[in-house]
Amino acid sequence: MKIAFAKPTLPKGGAIAVPVLEGRKLGPTATALDRRTKGALTRALEASRFEGKVEETLSVLAPRGLSCSRVVLVGFGKADALDALAAQRIGGALAAQLAPSGETTAALAVDGFAKAGAPAAVLAANIALGASLRGYRFDRYRTTEKSDERPSLKSLTLLVGAPADARKAFAPLASTAQSVSTARDLVSEPANVITPQAFAAEAKTLSKLGVKVEVLGVKKLKDLGLNLMLGVGQGSAHEPQLVVLRWNGGGKASAPVAFVGKGLTFDSGGISIKPAAGMEEMKTDMAGAATVLGVLRALAARKARVNAVGVCALAENMPSGTAQRPGDVVKSMSGQTVEVIDTDAEGRLVLSDALWYTQDRFKPRAMIDLATLTGSIMVALGFEYAGLFANDDELAEQLAAAGVATGERLWRMPLNESYDERIKSEIADMKNDGGRWGDSINAAVMLKRFVGKTPWAHLDIAGVAWATEDWPIAPKGATGFGVRLLDRFVAET
Repeated sequence: MKIAFAKPTLPKGGAIAVPVLEGRKLGPTATALDRRTKGALTRALEASRFEGKVEETLSVLAPRGLSCSRVVLVGFGKADALDALAAQRIGGALAAQLAPSGETTAALAVDGFAKAGAPAAVLAANIALGASLRGYRFDRYRTTEKSDERPSLKSLTLLVGAPADARKAFAPLASTAQSVSTARDLVSEPANVITPQAFAAEAKTLSKLGVKVEVLGVKKLKDLGLNLMLGVGQGSAHEPQLVVLRWNGGGKASAPVAFVGKGLTFDSGGISIKPAAGMEEMKTDMAGAATVLGVLRALAARKARVNAVGVCALAENMPSGTAQRPGDVVKSMSGQTVEVIDTDAEGRLVLSDALWYTQDRFKPRAMIDLATLTGSIMVALGFEYAGLFANDDELAEQLAAAGVATGERLWRMPLNESYDERIKSEIADMKNDGGRWGDSINAAVMLKRFVGKTPWAHLDIAGVAWATEDWPIAPKGATGFGVRLLDRFVAET
């Protein structure tokens, strides 16, 4: 969908969308149209349940006297509560309303409200961002879809008093939206397309933006001793890969911030195989790595003045005659040994080696990992929050604040020594399964043993990486959760 900004003027065709504040208070443009149509919009409101709350929309066929095809009343909520997040939800709601409408073009009048919480240009930019994110669609494999089943909307124009200011405000947001889409595309691809090698090939395209890309294959991983990661992938025909992304936008002496992503391009559970029902969703078990790639893309695209490292730990967890067995003991890169109790608790194995490698090689000022790690985090937090575990309070607070600002919310979980007993092994330094209770914490406790003294945070995104129903600014499917959050975190730290 093409996004444009222009001076306020009534379009000659397509749909015109107009703001309505909570309590059915028509905005300036809606008031003018209502007068022009002799109260048609007021009558439409009176015959509906529309109240003007954020995300509410009401579509009305254009009354006589208007050159456009329809008028869409868009709820803007309370004027003094209009902020960036509300604007994004407004844009998402409008895109969802118009996508199947048959309209190819639409314009939204972004009226200035005296008590608005943000300038009209900023609101317009964020409405555009919400529309862009909500308008995402992964349809490259739909070859027989009928034309009337595809979204019709091709362009959305934001009508605002200062279009140049809005355009300037939207530019970095548009770039970030593209990075979110890149992450969504990777997660949406089937596992027969996105293998570890295919993911690595996609990562190499970031070199066009100035990102340095390094791919470590099996031989190098063996030489370095990343045996936990190798063990997870040894049952697959697709060999593990460790992708290292580096964006050097800061000073040479500046320590980088590091992002580490779990990249299981498919997770069958290995010998501890998962139930068949729903296993197709395990193509999404590389969402953490996809987010890391998206974040590095976003930083490079906006020429962020920061040194950043992204490490994507890629493997496929499959059962076979060469697969890792429950009961195996494996020596990690750190030298610590792990008893593999459950081969379906593979994410913490892959991440443990990747975290140690990252802190040992790059000496980051902070290290954040993302992983669709445990189902138990979904039991605890549902689909509204990602779990946040951290060994540093300041880092946790900074991440939580970035989550509030972007709407990608985090909830801090406990992480203390009392949980260590759960992963104690009788024959090794630790085991990879601490039992059913508090499993997301058990996993984080294990990861903590591989970060040294580095300020570190672990984001368990199992409940938020894939939407089972439409979200305000994400359609059902891959969400790209974490790209905007971490881009904001970098910008503010």
